[in-house]
Amino acid sequence: MSHQLFRDRGDAGRALTGLLAHYESRPDVVVVGLPPGGMSVAYELATTLSVPLDVAVVRKLPVPGDDRLSLGAICSGGVVVLDDDLVRGFGLEADHIERIVQTEGRLLGAEESALRHLRPPLPVEQRDVIVVDDGLSTGTALRATLVAMRRRHPRSVVVALPIASASARQELAIIADEVVCAITPDTVSVSEDVYASGGLPSTQDVAEMLQAAAESLKRQAGARPHRPADVIRADAIRLHRESPSDEVLLDLVGDARVVMLGTASHGTHDFSVGRADMTQRLIEQRGFGAVVVEGDWPDAYRVNRYVRGRSSPSSGDATAEEALQNFQAFPSWRWRNAVVLDFVGWLREHNDRIGGDDEPAKAGFYGLDLYSLHRSIQEVIAYLASIDPAAAERARQRYSCFEQQGGDDGRAYGFAAAFGAGESCETQVVDQLVELKRIADEYASRHGLLAEDEAFYAEQNAHLVVDAEAFYRTMFRGRVSSWNLREQHMADTLDALLRHLGRRRGEPARIVVWTHNSHAGDARATETGLRGELSLGQLVRQRHPGASWSVAFTTYTGTVTAASDWGAPVDRKHVRPALPGSVEQVLHETALARLLLPFATAPRSADVLRETRLERSIGVIYRPRTERESHYFRARVADQFDALIHLDETRAVEPLERTSRWEGAEVPETYPTEV
Repeated sequence: MSHQLFRDRGDAGRALTGLLAHYESRPDVVVVGLPPGGMSVAYELATTLSVPLDVAVVRKLPVPGDDRLSLGAICSGGVVVLDDDLVRGFGLEADHIERIVQTEGRLLGAEESALRHLRPPLPVEQRDVIVVDDGLSTGTALRATLVAMRRRHPRSVVVALPIASASARQELAIIADEVVCAITPDTVSVSEDVYASGGLPSTQDVAEMLQAAAESLKRQAGARPHRPADVIRADAIRLHRESPSDEVLLDLVGDARVVMLGTASHGTHDFSVGRADMTQRLIEQRGFGAVVVEGDWPDAYRVNRYVRGRSSPSSGDATAEEALQNFQAFPSWRWRNAVVLDFVGWLREHNDRIGGDDEPAKAGFYGLDLYSLHRSIQEVIAYLASIDPAAAERARQRYSCFEQQGGDDGRAYGFAAAFGAGESCETQVVDQLVELKRIADEYASRHGLLAEDEAFYAEQNAHLVVDAEAFYRTMFRGRVSSWNLREQHMADTLDALLRHLGRRRGEPARIVVWTHNSHAGDARATETGLRGELSLGQLVRQRHPGASWSVAFTTYTGTVTAASDWGAPVDRKHVRPALPGSVEQVLHETALARLLLPFATAPRSADVLRETRLERSIGVIYRPRTERESHYFRARVADQFDALIHLDETRAVEPLERTSRWEGAEVPETYPTEV
């Protein structure tokens, strides 16, 4: 899979449709496409909105002796737009310019004749004109078209682009009344970069588009194609609870070694119940050996010791709730909630039934994240102190680098290291990892399986310190760099677990991963992938081709446990109904309360959800008033995941610490009309 966001230019046109839906079926609207690529986008937009389609032919006026530069352009209708600065700069006389205009005008006339087949241009006077291209690199032709269109006295001129940089949008806004873009990344090179397939249409293709669009308008009373929701409803598997039946689940998972269970929010009860139920059955019926969560390694390992009946003397955990005590930092409710509590209790009972004679067959509980820099340092030192006090002292000396640079604050260390205000600890943490691995491997080889587990735990803590040091050091250089380091750390931790558990069991290990949709899905099918972001789901697909299965949980409305800001008190918030045109809105229109959509066996629905649509993402923070900007991005869901479970109305997960603030359920707000 490539990093292209749109499947093709038709997909880009459909992405723009939702942003321009208020123009649908209006006789005073004209969509005008720039050939060749812009016509494919414009055709899809015009036919979906049921408005007329026209073409704007443009030819650049080349600078004599250098065809790469243009003095301006000549557009349909013979309108000439000149760059006065270039004309003066090259010292061109009027008659010289006139000869260039005549030459290019003849070529434009021939091209327009081939495209229109004697069909006259549509009138635009006192109409709303939507000018469409397939992307924006230099934008010369588009700018000339807008100037030319203004001279024909339309009521308004709207520019519609699948993708354009923020700076380009600002420049176009000077000429146009409105600029509508599906995606606005920081930079855009050429439009080809964002399309996965579909070449540029030929002259004949453009002519046929104009003819087909005109005929489509004449068939207004005819049968309309099925709505996307109708297609999905026909393919969907109805669910009677939050997860599929044994037969369906086990058939879909097949021989996958890694099952990614993603959720659209961290604080939804129904999502948590669904993935816990699926995981229990995969452990019991398919021999999955571990649950790996989007939590910190040492916090989760305390739970792992408990469910295996090996709680450390220092913790003395006798209950599942005590084993979850380490998950105290914000956002504690992500793992300290009623559903996880019940699951951890079940996992302990499951392992107890296996008994102590078959330790490798017991299922474990592990964490993937890297925010536990200082706790992991403490765990490395504690492990070494128990087997080699001298090595523990060397570890203290190496890790003291962090105390000198930022104390217990990883961000403070990262700021100092990134901007030269302090020493980098990179060399020290790498040296410590190398020494610990040598000592731990020697010790574990002499003391059996339990010693191997503790050595593995210590080594992963040392690995985490190495990756966390790099993460905090890059945090201030850009979001993409630090995000990608985190995703790579999670993928590396998962691979290390697969190897470790496989060695213990003597067969390939199988693991269930609990994480947010943004991590579980393949970033290459999303707007974030266009910015260069990786995802755990993408890395798993690349590293284990054909051996993984991913599913997303989505919802239309309900309540969610979340905060308004990082570190703020936890609330029970009302989830706004999904935005028009979003994946969640399409699924809501099926009128099914619960559904499963496996894309491999539902090709028509996969085709519908392979189009680029808005997708909602609620993390530990939820801000309903800025929902479009804060919680939506564009994605091709059928390429992002292998399956989707939609629960139309959901409720908030219950934190173990249920404060009076959370108990007082939030009354749905009267939201502003725009977000």
